[in-house]
Amino acid sequence: MDTPKIPAPKDQGEREVLEKLIAIRDQLLLRKHDRTTYVRTQDVMVLYDQTIEQVRILNEIRKGKPVEENQVDRVVDSCFQLLSLFFMTIGRNNEAPAAYALTSTIKRLLDHLTEANLFSAQDLESMSHTLEHLSEIVHNSASTKPAPFLEDLIAQRIERCRASLSALQKKIEDIAEPLRPTADRLVSILRQMAVINTKSKFSPSEIHKREAELKEIGEKRKNGQFVDADGNVLKGSERVSQLLDRCLEYTKIVLERNGQFPDKWRPIYDVLVNIRNELDKLSLTQAWSLRETDLYDYQRQLDRIDESRVNGNWVDDQGQPAELYVQRTLLYLIRRSYGYIYHLMISSEPVSEALLPIYNQLQTLKRCLVEVKNSGGVTSARELYPYSMKLHSIDNMRVDGKFMVGEDIPEGQGSVAELLAECFDLNYELRVAAEAAAETPTPTTEAEAES
Repeated sequence: MDTPKIPAPKDQGEREVLEKLIAIRDQLLLRKHDRTTYVRTQDVMVLYDQTIEQVRILNEIRKGKPVEENQVDRVVDSCFQLLSLFFMTIGRNNEAPAAYALTSTIKRLLDHLTEANLFSAQDLESMSHTLEHLSEIVHNSASTKPAPFLEDLIAQRIERCRASLSALQKKIEDIAEPLRPTADRLVSILRQMAVINTKSKFSPSEIHKREAELKEIGEKRKNGQFVDADGNVLKGSERVSQLLDRCLEYTKIVLERNGQFPDKWRPIYDVLVNIRNELDKLSLTQAWSLRETDLYDYQRQLDRIDESRVNGNWVDDQGQPAELYVQRTLLYLIRRSYGYIYHLMISSEPVSEALLPIYNQLQTLKRCLVEVKNSGGVTSARELYPYSMKLHSIDNMRVDGKFMVGEDIPEGQGSVAELLAECFDLNYELRVAAEAAAETPTPTTEAEAES
């Protein structure tokens, strides 16, 4: 689980904290793998309180002393990563601990975007909004037992992410507004080619299509520069031209390789492709199949592979660095997987997994009712009976206004009740419209009146 290069703690007090934290982490991992019951809030909070207490003791031990990272820090990070994902699983997304794992993923993504120097305005906009939301959560945390040092830690992580984000946004601003769509399109094309390159069946024709589009973009330049309507060179022209050249060069490399990946790098490649594919499936079936704690194993696998690089590249058993094609392909797979994890985290609903079956049914009902409304409504109130019956059956599941699971009241009651109310409102609107239409007499034509 932990990187062997990280030294063990020398202080006896830290060793005792390490032993207790490992026991907590092991309990969290066992709970993560247990699918026989849903995750209960009280079970998570007990382990959260134990972790907070051990970190408090650790901080007391280290007070006033120079600190070097050791295995304790790694296990603390593992505990907080797991607890963060557990907070999402139990529906407490809007509390500070839930932000921990997301800040880790955002930092990884930003580091990779900086290293690759390949990103679009949309990439940065999404992360900017997420960081703003996380900042609000930390400053207005609803935790019943707040831990100031954890909230301070998360706030510091958010600020580091913002600093990285700001540096990337500056690069976007250095490109003239009229030229930014072209830059974004080039980023999109390069990513599309990376997807094609890692498919199980390589398709050269798909690469040739992108190559033709790249050449069309290149033909818009005059004397090698992107210019405006008056012939003036646009700000950022050189950078976008370099990106275009990078895309064209990549098409040559990919076509030469024809989907063949070197055998000695195949084990890492297969692991990363498998992670990417599994995360892709989860992104399609998230509402019904994802338990947020599942993301922990993917994160840790990616972290280990990413951190195994030497000076930014992987090296083989003889100490030889991977060639450019291998490096770019593996980095793409890592970035794509981190991107999936980020998407899955921000899409997590503030509802306990115990209530997710009800919540998902209501979301499906709402989509159906909205679709009916957008297609012109119904001709008879009788057509709404299936929806009404389902809504009433869900509503009747409540006990004193709460959705109960055994003796527990799972988190997310407000979200489920709000969604249920929206469905009832939509159903009512459609029924009223259908009844009003039925009561309105149909105008008769002259021919019908004469007959």
